[in-house]
Amino acid sequence: MAGGVLRGIARHAFSRGPIELVQTVRITVETGIDGDFRGALKPGRNKRQVSLMEVGDWAQAMTLIGHDLPWWERRANLLVENFDLPQTLGVRVRVGEVLLEITKECDPCSRMETIAEGLRAALTPDWRGGALAQVIEGGRISVGDTIRIETKPPVCAE
Repeated sequence: MAGGVLRGIARHAFSRGPIELVQTVRITVETGIDGDFRGALKPGRNKRQVSLMEVGDWAQAMTLIGHDLPWWERRANLLVENFDLPQTLGVRVRVGEVLLEITKECDPCSRMETIAEGLRAALTPDWRGGALAQVIEGGRISVGDTIRIETKPPVCAE
């Protein structure tokens, strides 16, 4: 397979608000995921408009803590399968027609402990909590779309 598959899309209208699962959504450079509060914060300089997580990483965390919670409890926006999320800032990934740039690791917060004891620690190693991204090109995405590396960051000359 040349790329992975988008398995889930989640959004929440306000901080700590209820999660809404959708099958398709519009994403813009200005506001991130339509209906998700985080994408519109700090217009033009928001480095965490979209959060992505791997199916396998969530499964591994669930095994470690002995639970079987749904992935959206992580409060990530996009769940991907058969794709190793880049752990390098500046890598660009294409999800359907949307282009995202990886900006940082999505460190698990203390809220994960309120969901399940040990979850924060289970999500901490090796970017298991996911990656954050900024929208470079907007468009529509749907569950089932492919995800692939579009560009790698430039190599710095020494």
